[in-house]
Order: sequence, then structure tokens, then C-alpha cells
Amino acid sequence: GKIDWIIWITVIQIGLLLLETGFRFYFTFLTAWLGQTVVKDLRVAVYEKVLGLNLSQFDQTPIGTLTTRTINDIEAINDIFADGLIPIIADLLSIISILGFMFYVDWRLTLISLAAFPFLIVATYFFKESVNKSFIRVRNAVAQLNAFVQEHITGMQIVQAFAAEKRETEKFNQINTEHKKANIKAIFAYSVFFPIVEIVLAVGTGMMVWWAATNAVGMPAAEASALLGKMVSFYLCLNLLFRPLRVIADKFNVLQMGMVASERVFKVLDNPDVTVDNGTYSPEVVKGKVRFEQVSFGYNDDQYVLKDIDFELKPGETAALVGHTGSGKTSIISLMNRLYHIQKGSIRIDDVNIEDYKLDILRKNIGVVLQDVFLFSGSVMDNLTLRNPAISREQVMEAAKMIDMHDFIMRLPGGYDYKVMERGSSLSLGQRQLLSFIRALLYNPSILILDEATSSIDTESELLIQKATDTLIQGRTSIVIAHRLSTIRKADKIIVLDKGEIKETGTHEELLAKSGFYAKLYEMQFAKVEALS
Repeated sequence: GKIDWIIWITVIQIGLLLLETGFRFYFTFLTAWLGQTVVKDLRVAVYEKVLGLNLSQFDQTPIGTLTTRTINDIEAINDIFADGLIPIIADLLSIISILGFMFYVDWRLTLISLAAFPFLIVATYFFKESVNKSFIRVRNAVAQLNAFVQEHITGMQIVQAFAAEKRETEKFNQINTEHKKANIKAIFAYSVFFPIVEIVLAVGTGMMVWWAATNAVGMPAAEASALLGKMVSFYLCLNLLFRPLRVIADKFNVLQMGMVASERVFKVLDNPDVTVDNGTYSPEVVKGKVRFEQVSFGYNDDQYVLKDIDFELKPGETAALVGHTGSGKTSIISLMNRLYHIQKGSIRIDDVNIEDYKLDILRKNIGVVLQDVFLFSGSVMDNLTLRNPAISREQVMEAAKMIDMHDFIMRLPGGYDYKVMERGSSLSLGQRQLLSFIRALLYNPSILILDEATSSIDTESELLIQKATDTLIQGRTSIVIAHRLSTIRKADKIIVLDKGEIKETGTHEELLAKSGFYAKLYEMQFAKVEALS
């Protein structure tokens, strides 16, 4: 009877409520999952792209800018999925359905009701242009903020040592103010656009009432009543139509921010300045013969810092690069493992152009120990192996013993699992350099690139570094930017550079006997040191 019918209706209502709840949960979860999946995949793609960029890109682009592209901009793209795109698609489907119904009922009344729509389309176009420019300024300001904070936290010792806190705060406030201004311009444009939607709704309603009132004059009562009913239904339809339009207007800034961010992200992904790995040569053994053939190179195409560099090293030979600051020593070693493109000439290893080597094979066979040693946040073990699973703990310990660093590492809290601070700040310069020697030794390269430290190092570390240098160089072709007289004297060949050109080549004794450029350089830098020793 009636009770069964009421129970049945109640069950149906509860079922529909549960079904709606389930759909809402699924829809909310699906949009969030889709957004996070896109963010994850896109962030990995951008990071891989950044890792493959030529080093020249990092010389030209602030780190904070690339950080913003990889993190903040991609997060803005996620907002498109979470808060913008999916809800807008649903709203557009709703708008299409309502418009279809309105045209079906009375196409003339529909056109009159939507008479102000062209104005909304024009307003949307200008709003899009204005907001797009504003959001570009916002994203650029975010990049500047990230770069400034990252740079000044890294250089905090200098800021505090020179009592520059107030000046740097003022500079930060200036950048932060630009960020605020850019956001306010975007908010202003959005604040103007949103009321336009309301105006179009009001105009549409007014046009509909005017048309109905005009046509109702002299109309029979039955027809006037039908027209009134149609008006009421159209008024409800207009409100239903403009409800999703209001939502779209509200989400439009999210979409625009996401679109601006996506343009910036895809500029990174489409950047052609990458180290292209087209090489196929993959020898089992690299002997280590090195030949520079008339190599000219410049960080800018119109200004060479190296000019017609030409020299050859036999397997196992050591070349010491000497010269004043800015003579081109660092540029030579940067070209060996294809960190930069060579404009003219070629570099050959074992008589094969380095462009023909597979990139990973080339770089595995060239060990690098730089003057400015970079250690990552993480354990000593991770810093030495660079998370290479092929290198065992036993191999690391053996290499550390060869460099006389095993006992020192074992004295650290946790030994090889000791957590290194960012950039290795918890270790001394000498200790960081010795760890980089172990790192190079672990990869057992055929060719070694070594940039000796110029900074003062304690006597114990100095002796360990000299011994480690001898250990690393032994049996390997080595190119050393030499700052120690002992290294220069031991070199098989000294290459003297000045203003990007080779001035002289020979052994220590041969070059002194010439009484040329090297002899003058030696007299300025090393003669007093040798006399004291």
C-alpha cells in the first residue's frame, strides 16, 4: 500500500543520493589524479630537458628562473586541471544543452535574449590580452623572487660579512613590489570582466521583457498567457545559462595563468640548445690520445676566447695549462666533454672526433676534478658514487684508501653515511677537493681533467692533495690547470696560454731556456717560491 510506496520512494532517493555522492567523489578524485599525473610527468620531462641543455644556457639563465619553470609554472598548469579545465568542460556542456533547448522553444526569443553576447565576446578578447600580459609579468616576477632568494641565501656569508642586510632587504622589497603590481593589474582586469557578465545577463533579460511586452499588446489572453509562460521559462533558462558563465568567468584567470605558465614551460621543452647525442662510436677501451686541431671557441659567436688551439697528447702524458686569469685555460677543459659547442676545428680522442662518440661513453672516460668542488646534500657515499648502483661500497672504500681519505671519512659521524650539508659547507675546501678525487678515481677514466685549487689549504690537506694528484694522474692522459710548481715541473708538456692563444709549448726546462713568455710568467709567480723551498 501507501507505506510500501513511501518506503520505495525513500529507497530510490537514498540510492540516487549515494549514486550522486559516488559520482562526485569519482569526478573530484579523477580530476585531482589527472592533474597530479600531468604535473609529475611534465616536471620529469622538464628536468630531463634541463639536464640536457648546453652549459651556455646556465651561463645566460638565472637558476631561479629554471627553478620557477620546473616547480611553480608546472604547479600553475596543475590548477588548469584541478580548478579550471574539467569544471569548464562540464559548464560548456551545460551551456550547449540550455541553448539547444532555448532555440528549440523559440529561436527568435533566444536571439533577442542573447543580443548582448557579441559585446561579451569582444570584452573576453580584450580581457584575455590584458590578463595574458599581466600574468607574464607575474610569472617573471616570481622567477626574479626565486632567483634573488636562492642567490642571497647561498651567499649569506658575504651579505652578513659586509653588513649588507638592509640594502639587500630594500632590493628584495623592490622586486617583491613589482610582483605585487603585476598581480594587482591582473586582479583589476579580472574585476572589470566579471561585472560585464552580469551586465550582459541584465541586458538580455531586459531585451526579452521589451520584446515580450511589445508583442503582447493586442494579443488574445490565451496567447498572452502562453507568451508569459515562455518568458518565465526563458528567464529561468537565462539564469541557468549564466550560472556556468559566471563560473567560467571566475575560472578564466586560473586558465590564463595556466596558459601563460604552459607557454613558459614549453619554451624550455622546445629549447634547441641541447647537447645532441648523435654519436655511435662506443669503444671498449679508450687509450687516451688527445688531439686539439685548430680549435676556436667563444661563449658568444662573435667573440672567440680560444683561437686556433692546436696540440697533441700521447696516451699517459700530462699537460699543464698555465697562463694569466682569462687566458682560456678553463675554456679548454670545458670543451673536452662537450659541455659547449666548438665553433671551429675539432677535438679528437684516439683519432676519433668527440662528436662521433656516444655522449655517455665520452664522459665516462673523462674524469673531472674542478677547483670549485660541488657536493650535493646527502651522504658521503651518494656524493662519491653519484647514486651509481654499479659502484659498490667496497670499491668506494678502496678508492678512499688510495687517496688516504678512508680514516678521515670513518671518523665522521656515520662514516660513509655522514650527511653532507648543502654544497659541502660542513667540510673544509681541502676535504671537499679530496672527496672529488675519490669520485674521479671511482669512475676509472682514461683521461683526467684537473683544475688545481688556488685557495690556501692547510698543510696536511696540501700534502694529501699532492699525493692524490700523483695517484690520479698515474697511467692517465691528464690536462691540468696548474697552480702548483710541483705539478708544472712534473708535466710532460707545458702549454702556455695568453688571451686565448698558445704562446709556447715545451717542458719546464725547455721553456725557461727560451727566456720567453713562460720564463716571465715563472719569474712573476714561482721564482720566489722555488727560492724559498
